[in-house]
Amino acid sequence: MKPELPADMQDKPHSIHHVNFPTTDVERTKDWYGRVFGLKHQDVSRWSNTKVLLMTRGNFDIHFTPCTPEQMVRMAPFHFAIEVYDWDNFLAHLKKEGVRHTKPVERPQNNSKFCYVHDPDGTMIELVYHGERPTVPAF
Repeated sequence: MKPELPADMQDKPHSIHHVNFPTTDVERTKDWYGRVFGLKHQDVSRWSNTKVLLMTRGNFDIHFTPCTPEQMVRMAPFHFAIEVYDWDNFLAHLKKEGVRHTKPVERPQNNSKFCYVHDPDGTMIELVYHGERPTVPAF
């Protein structure tokens, strides 16, 4: 039995379930997001005839829709952000994977840091770390 939601939360969203991005190369996207963010491919083809690459971490999903390079220009988002647990270790992981990032910026008002990387299709991903956030597992 699910616990009852507090009254002040009953009309609020829970979280973002997933986002969807275009990709010009499904296999390259699957490999890159697997290596860089530890996402796993979830084959949903038996339930849907829609061509979509679904990648998951268990606590969030990212969907990718195959497209041509011409369609990519029209469909590409500006950016999305992923929170990381450990800033220094994640930046070391990026270096090991050969993923370049922008110069990290620190926000002293909330002890947070951020920088940007780009996936193989050029989608900008903001990496965020909040040093004062409680270390509660996301799942």
